[in-house]
Amino acid sequence: MHTAIPSTPSFPPRNSSGSPTAGSCPVQAPNAPLEPSAPPPSTSSRLNPLNYMFPNLSQSPAASQSVDLPIERETSSIPRGDSESNWEYPSPQQMYNAMLRKGYDDTPQDAVESMVAVHNFLNEGAWEEIVNWERRFSRGLGYGWQACRRGEEGFVEDADKVAPEWQIAKPKLLRFQGRPDDISPKARIFDFLGRMYPAKFKYVLLAGQFHPALISCSSDAPFDRHDWYVQRRTPQGDVREVRYVIDYYSVPEPTGAPVFSLDVRPAVDGPTAAAERLMRWGGDVWHRASGAKARENVAN
Repeated sequence: MHTAIPSTPSFPPRNSSGSPTAGSCPVQAPNAPLEPSAPPPSTSSRLNPLNYMFPNLSQSPAASQSVDLPIERETSSIPRGDSESNWEYPSPQQMYNAMLRKGYDDTPQDAVESMVAVHNFLNEGAWEEIVNWERRFSRGLGYGWQACRRGEEGFVEDADKVAPEWQIAKPKLLRFQGRPDDISPKARIFDFLGRMYPAKFKYVLLAGQFHPALISCSSDAPFDRHDWYVQRRTPQGDVREVRYVIDYYSVPEPTGAPVFSLDVRPAVDGPTAAAERLMRWGGDVWHRASGAKARENVAN
């Protein structure tokens, strides 16, 4: 998925004291403060287990802050796994405080609101891609193949037919983890191929298809990676946890407007996820190779 956004300063910002250890995604409401008599907690115990960020994201201005930042938080479209509400994004003030806490001390204060808008926009796009996977495979591999065998465009045409059933099996986001220092195997393979054969592999495999990516393959490793853990509920009422891997690519544009590309897919944690990825890629290939797409074009 390629997504153009309005012009904004460098995102993510540079870290003058090292790489961040976690991504800043939708965040949980602040937890209650520790009792005064409690012993000093370790760093690991102070991390929010749902998103691996510090739980108490302050809304107070930083000591060196000279620009007033909004404290309003936007509610996402992403359902939570532990309640009937949706995840909330951090306010610009919380985002700025979190970046300072993780070492981004050269962040332009007047750019934070734009950064929050980019952050929220990318997360909404990532969730939309996850929903597209779940619409195909939450009903099992049999339905998944029927949904994939006509390719990406064929599934879009049939989407409205399963809307009532889909409302029952709507996925929820349980938790997520930023892993910016862990390059996924797929990203490593495409980075290697791009360096070895730049004329042929200036592409990123997204949603089962090759899409042109205006990426200079000399430095096109993802700038971030997240693992999102999604609750999948089947029509039979079974519930299982599915891990999704999201690679975030920054695509340089000649106009100077930043464009981002997200590669979202189920992690290969078992044979089912491997089959899902193969079906979605293979379904589109089959639809074209079998001549079905050409016959449909003639019929239309």
